[in-house]
This record gives sequence, C-alpha cells and structure tokens, in this order.
Amino acid sequence: MILSLDVGNTQIYGGVFKGKIGEEKMLISFRRGSKQGFSSDEVGVFLRMVIRENGIDPAEIKQIVLCSVVPEVVYSLRGACQKYFNINPFILQAGVKTGLKIKYRNPLEVGADRIANSIAATQLYPGKNLILVDLGTATTFCAVSSEKDYLGGSIIAGLKLSMESLEAKTAKLPSVEIVSRNNTLGLSTVESLQSGLYYGHLGSMREIIKRISEECFKNDCPIVIGTGGFSSLFEKEKIFDAIIPDLVLKGNLIALDLNTGGKK
Repeated sequence: MILSLDVGNTQIYGGVFKGKIGEEKMLISFRRGSKQGFSSDEVGVFLRMVIRENGIDPAEIKQIVLCSVVPEVVYSLRGACQKYFNINPFILQAGVKTGLKIKYRNPLEVGADRIANSIAATQLYPGKNLILVDLGTATTFCAVSSEKDYLGGSIIAGLKLSMESLEAKTAKLPSVEIVSRNNTLGLSTVESLQSGLYYGHLGSMREIIKRISEECFKNDCPIVIGTGGFSSLFEKEKIFDAIIPDLVLKGNLIALDLNTGGKK
C-alpha cells in the first residue's frame, strides 16, 4: 500500500492506495489542518492513528509520496515518515522526473501540487489539451498541451480566502458557510455574501477558462478538469468536463513510479 500526501496552505490531504499504479484503488482519504506548525511526532501519531482507525494496519504502508507548497513542514513530515513508518518518503520537487516540459520562465516557481495535477491529467487524458482548475486556498488554473508542455497558468484567491478577507476587513460582514446558490439576489446579509462568493468565483472561472482556451489552444476544445476541495460545489454549472477531487494524489503516485520504477 502507498500513502500519498498533498500539503497545502490550509490542509494536508492524504489517501491510502492499493494496487498497481495506473489501476490503483483509493482505500481511504483524510484531511488535517496545516496552518499551524507541528512536530514530526504530532503528524506521525496522527497519520498512524487515522490509518488504523480506518481499518488499515499502518505496517501495510510500504511507500510514502508527498508534494508540498509549504516548505517549512517538509522536514517534520520526512521525520514522521522515517520514525513512525520506517520509510524515507519520495518528495515531488525540483529535479525529479515528471514527464512534463515546464515552460515557466523559472520552472522552480511552479507549485508541486500543480505539477502533480498535470502529471495525473496527462496520463488520464493522453494526447489532449488540458485546462486544470484546482479550487483550494487559492484557485489555480494550469494549461497543459497535448505534447505535455506545461504552458503556464493563473492564480486567484480561493473561496474561503475571499470570505475570510471580507470578514476581517469589514465591520459587519460575518463569516458564512460556502455553499452553492440558486439565486443571485440574497434576502439577507448571509445569503448576499454566499451568492456573491459563489457567482463571483463562477464568473471568474468561466472568464479565465475562456481566455486560456483562446490564447493557448485557439479554442480547440481543451478538456477542463476541476479538482480540489471546492470543485464539486460547481458540478451543476457544467464548466468542467470532469471533476477529479483526488487528482493531486494520483499525480504523486505516477511521479513515484516514474522515479523509482515501482521499487520499494
């Protein structure tokens, strides 16, 4: 079994997979806050506990792979994997094999999660032009060509970050639950905030997807994939051709396979 971890600005998203890479099955998934610093013991105990509580013996974990956009927690995670699983984790970072040609001016600036998403998407949709939209703390847009060229992307504030900014910078606007709305006009402050957050984000995504399609692919119908914690919120809007919440974890597995050849 393989433990795959995605360390974001707000949460650690993890999953345990079984089976040959490319045909793997996710057995469990979990999330843990990553905003506060933690020791290797804290995260190691958490990982063993959450795996055990989901009916899996932690001793069955034979490989661990992770990507992170929070460099300061990588040291603790590596220590946790070594101490509590006796495994040196594979870390998706600069210099490893990805199968992509990065067209950024400085390839080191591309987030590891965006690379993992792109690796998985190019395997799931070989020979296709792709736009990947990851709805997390930030909402990121990535364009990947049919030749596996990572062409670049856009970044906007995510839904939760937008809501927290409104709450922090205004006197009377409260924190609200982020939900899908059927009406644009709210009849209360809470409804108005929810509507503005939802339709404002929807409009931003539609416009950026449209412009990336025009600029990169000359409107040659790229496949648009939604991923990340809030992607399913927009399922009814039909702006995504596919919603794959665990895309980043699958990308981790493929990167592990590319760099180790399946060796434990």
